[in-house]
Amino acid sequence: MNDIPSVMTEMPRRRLATLRSIVATWEERKRFRCELEQKLKDDPHLICDIGLTKLEAEAEIAKPFWQV
Repeated sequence: MNDIPSVMTEMPRRRLATLRSIVATWEERKRFRCELEQKLKDDPHLICDIGLTKLEAEAEIAKPFWQV
């Protein structure tokens, strides 16, 4: 009844799932870096507690969301 093979319809679904996964990862990085920036401002001693120096934290905060 349907002339489109299932392989042809599955590919766009996989691409969409991959795209959603990428966007979710980017959002998580952005959220983490915003929280890290807030911690650096509010409680700088906590940065040391998580094993980062102030310079390492600032370098992480400065990264764009797409960069690991």
